[in-house]
Amino acid sequence: PHPPLTPFPPALLQDIRNTVGNIPMEWYQDFPHIGYNLEGKKIYKPIRNKDELDMFLEKMENPDYWRTVQDKMTGADIKLTDEQVDLVHRLQKGQFGDVHFNPYEPAVDFFTHEVMIHPVTNRPADKRSFIPSLIEKEKVSKLVHAIKMGWIKPRKPKDDTPTYYDLWAHEDPNSILGRHKMHVPAPKMKLPGHEESYNPPPEYLLSEEEKLAWEQQEPAERKLNFVPQQYQCLRAVPAYSRFIHERFERCLDLYLCPRQRKMRVNVDPEDLIPKLPKPRDLQPFPTTQALVYRGHTSLVRCLSISPSGQWLVSGSDDCTVRFWEVCTARCMKTLPVGGVVKSIAWNPNPTICLVAICVEQSVLLVNPCLGDKLLYGATDQLLESYVAPEEERVQPVQWETATMEEHSKGVRLVVQHSKAVKQVTWHGKGDYFASVVSDNSNMQVLIHQSSKRWSQNPFRKSKGLVQRVLFHPTRPYFFVATQRYVRVYNLLKQELTKKLMTNCKWVSSMAIHPGGDNIICGSYDSKLAWFDLDLSTRPYQLLRHHKKALRGVAFHKHYPLFASGSDDGTVIVCHGMVYNDLLQNPLLVPVKVLKGHVITLDLGVLDVLFHPTQPWVFSSGADSTIRLYT
Repeated sequence: PHPPLTPFPPALLQDIRNTVGNIPMEWYQDFPHIGYNLEGKKIYKPIRNKDELDMFLEKMENPDYWRTVQDKMTGADIKLTDEQVDLVHRLQKGQFGDVHFNPYEPAVDFFTHEVMIHPVTNRPADKRSFIPSLIEKEKVSKLVHAIKMGWIKPRKPKDDTPTYYDLWAHEDPNSILGRHKMHVPAPKMKLPGHEESYNPPPEYLLSEEEKLAWEQQEPAERKLNFVPQQYQCLRAVPAYSRFIHERFERCLDLYLCPRQRKMRVNVDPEDLIPKLPKPRDLQPFPTTQALVYRGHTSLVRCLSISPSGQWLVSGSDDCTVRFWEVCTARCMKTLPVGGVVKSIAWNPNPTICLVAICVEQSVLLVNPCLGDKLLYGATDQLLESYVAPEEERVQPVQWETATMEEHSKGVRLVVQHSKAVKQVTWHGKGDYFASVVSDNSNMQVLIHQSSKRWSQNPFRKSKGLVQRVLFHPTRPYFFVATQRYVRVYNLLKQELTKKLMTNCKWVSSMAIHPGGDNIICGSYDSKLAWFDLDLSTRPYQLLRHHKKALRGVAFHKHYPLFASGSDDGTVIVCHGMVYNDLLQNPLLVPVKVLKGHVITLDLGVLDVLFHPTQPWVFSSGADSTIRLYT
């Protein structure tokens, strides 16, 4: 029985104002109206200018949002009543639309099992029910004709003989099993030899000592897993006791040890080595030791060179600073400073003749009075023209003018620090210089202005033990290397711009490329890290060429060269080409290992330095010599 038809609630009937009929409503998408009413006038869409945010807010704030639907025919929002929501829920569950309809009413039995007197229908039988069918006769005659012609084959009688399959049919090694493309046939068992015979030759039988030794061996170590025995005839041979055990082991071997073809890739080993240019194509670079500068009596810690490349200055543990002429290796001047010289830096400005020297707790500014008299005379005049400010400013250091005795030696100014100074470095313009103090506080790095004799502490708090600092050659950046990181600060904005991870345990030295976009860091765990500042905060390449700790690294001002000196007594010169094309990565090729320094007290090369114009490299060592390689 069919359920009675349920009338729809009036609100679910279509809104009959719109007369466009059953068409896709997208056709009206770009029009201001949505159809026509009974009078033929346009039905305009309601003004809907809600964006995503309004929709979201409405979804959050309107409690009836979930029961609001949009009528496509009129474009209006309709809020469903409770009855309509119930109806939707019922239809979703597959129930009847009408609440009051009961689909489980007891069925009314129209036909009874008792035979009635009167039939339900009394219609006379059809004629076709007792006359043979002509259509069927025609079909049968067609099938008979097809069988006669051989178009239809009658079914073959079933063959009841059982079929057997050859288990070893696929043992052919060249055949490939359909489902197993990489199928490898199982290895065959070794065929029995003479020792397994029931009547082996006498040399195969074990003597008593050999039997004892065989029994004492581990099963895995035995050559044979049975003892050869001799029987007179085949009838006397007993059943083999380990037969089932060995068969079972063989089955386990076959199904538990998967066999697989190893795909071997044939790679030419030459292709794995990167294609580097030959060193002779990368000339010029230093190859031979040209000069040895002798005179110091203890290890030479630091080197610096004048901007002209004519004079070299070196600081040593013998408490002296020596000035050398580069071409002749002649010591022009020896300045006793009364302490170990930790760092030395010649002013990079060619119009100023000043050298900064770190001695214990002070930085000495020395005029070496070498070369052009006008030049070093002008430097003295520049320093003497300083006028002290009216009010005394609080400074982290004390600036003192040299005494008469010091002045005669060449010392012009003394900058007294609170703790021992370990490094000094100049800014490219030659007015500012920075010093690093052995201290844990925020007073580790100080920046000084020599013309105004003014010092300041740029950092509020300490970020670890500072090892090295550097000024950027062209931009207002300041590099500070702690034990594991290199921080790049913008001096104008006074903020941290980058923090480079060196991937080294302890940074020892740092140098910046004259272009300013690449820096190298040497470390005591014998690594050299090259950073491309535009590329990443991690090293572009880590070079592990040295066997021992690196003490010094340097870039050449004009040639694409950089060098590193290490405790293994060698200086390694590398070609480091930086391209103007930003898409091309730097090319780093080690070109030469320079030897010559003798390892003293487990220390080798302590500092390396390039000549400002020539492709020459200087190195200072613990053997109290300075060597020039050209």
